Amino acid sequence: MNFQNSQDYYGSVLTGSADLKTDACCTLEAPPPRVVAALDNVHEEVKARYYGCGLVSPQGIEGCHILDLGSGSGQDAYLLAQMVGESGSVTGVDATPAQLAVARDHEEWHRERFGYAKSNVRFIEGDIEKLGELDLAPGSFDVIVSNCVINLVADKAAVFAAAHDLLKEGGELYFSDVYSERRVPRELLDDPVLHGECLSGALYWGDFVALAKAAGFLDPRLVTSRPLGIEDKAIAAKLDGIAFHSATYRLFKLPGLESQCEDYGQAVRYRGTMPGEERMFELDGHHAIEAGRMVPICGNSWKMLADTRFAGHFDFFGDFSTHYGVFPDCGVAVPFGAGGGESSASAPAACC
Repeated sequence: MNFQNSQDYYGSVLTGSADLKTDACCTLEAPPPRVVAALDNVHEEVKARYYGCGLVSPQGIEGCHILDLGSGSGQDAYLLAQMVGESGSVTGVDATPAQLAVARDHEEWHRERFGYAKSNVRFIEGDIEKLGELDLAPGSFDVIVSNCVINLVADKAAVFAAAHDLLKEGGELYFSDVYSERRVPRELLDDPVLHGECLSGALYWGDFVALAKAAGFLDPRLVTSRPLGIEDKAIAAKLDGIAFHSATYRLFKLPGLESQCEDYGQAVRYRGTMPGEERMFELDGHHAIEAGRMVPICGNSWKMLADTRFAGHFDFFGDFSTHYGVFPDCGVAVPFGAGGGESSASAPAACC
């Protein structure tokens, strides 16, 4: 039911973002300047059929090869195509022919708009639950993104496992989706509106963490989150008080990450060389690293910076020779809520 309902809801029921009944499939965050500038170069028809719930524009992706799971009408793909440049590429996968048609119809328009000699974007029709059936080579992508789509599929474990397989070592899955504060009753999955509005398929955050770790993403990091407004009275009545959040996570494919944030006396200093983040680099909602400042971090965060595309932007101090126990302020509290996902230059760089 999930697969067919997704095709129907996003291909026929919705004709544009104004048809949505909740703000679950809407992006309310204020985009950074680099995203605002890139949006000016995206075709209006593509933007009109956009149903994302977050900003999936990770830092430092120039020259990267990116896979967009559930690429829809192509807005995120065309944004990222500008950020990776002509030496990079973006591959979009979507199962809804009507959405793919919009994305493909404007491929040449975007190539000319970007001033590229050839397009660095391609779109593939396919089910993201069955990525192994597509012509995608294991270990071939630097970054995988997804925007409010994984909640729509039934076999979420298959998506996370395939994403891990398709990433290079040191790569990351950077995605936005909808999460629930508790498990949604299974009978609500059969409601076509609740499913299409990205609510009934939402993961309880604890189940998400377990699935991510089982797939090999050993330390999921929350980047941002916001509570969702359920203003439609009929939908709110069906949900019976369940609260939902839109959240963006980053999951790194890194061997050796530990289950806790362990303290090895390490620190980093950000060089301020990331385009668009010259003053502050935000690894996640608890790590806003100011340029030029020596910042203590845990062993996992060290690896996320030292063993990924971010390494050249930092100076590293210390090693793994001495263990000092669990890093201060490391905990397993509910990630969403007051202050969840927010960053502050004055806050200590503590692991969540």
